[in-house]
Amino acid sequence: MANSAESELDYGPLACLIGTWSGSDGTDVAPEPDSTERSPFYEVLTIEAAGDVDNADEQELMILRYHQQVFRKSNDKQFHDQVGYWLWCKASGTIMQSVTIPRGVTLLAGGTASVDGDTTTLEVAARDGDPDWGIAQSPFMRDKARTLGFTHKLTVQGGSLHYEETTLLDIYDQHNFEHTDCNTLIRQS
Repeated sequence: MANSAESELDYGPLACLIGTWSGSDGTDVAPEPDSTERSPFYEVLTIEAAGDVDNADEQELMILRYHQQVFRKSNDKQFHDQVGYWLWCKASGTIMQSVTIPRGVTLLAGGTASVDGDTTTLEVAARDGDPDWGIAQSPFMRDKARTLGFTHKLTVQGGSLHYEETTLLDIYDQHNFEHTDCNTLIRQS
């Protein structure tokens, strides 16, 4: 996929994400049939440089590939696995995140980055039916656990990455349920 020497690439506001991160103070607020579940978790997030790509000879995107693995503290079992890409278009300043989870849901969120000294903030969003930043889901998920929206904010300062993520769901007769996850991760490498 890369078409330039890796050392020459400018990842812009994404550069601070590259590395392996871990954190053990996460909280998952998820829907249950008759209630809401709050689960403490720990996770590992690996983000790797993946080069650049030209789209139609008009748009150059810088690409990071990531893998997120999340485990419940109560039993050490993995309950979330996510893969995707972070992308940056220098010409427009657009930040993108592609998200794929093995439940039959994928999305492309778009937004912006801001850099203030050693602090970088990335904010992206997607909505069901949005022609630009949308959500695709299997018929089962659409009918039983529909994802209506997604917002994700990451703040990186030095060796610390804090994120807040909200997935808006229609599930278990709960409409517009805000399924949230947040954690602070520390760079391991």
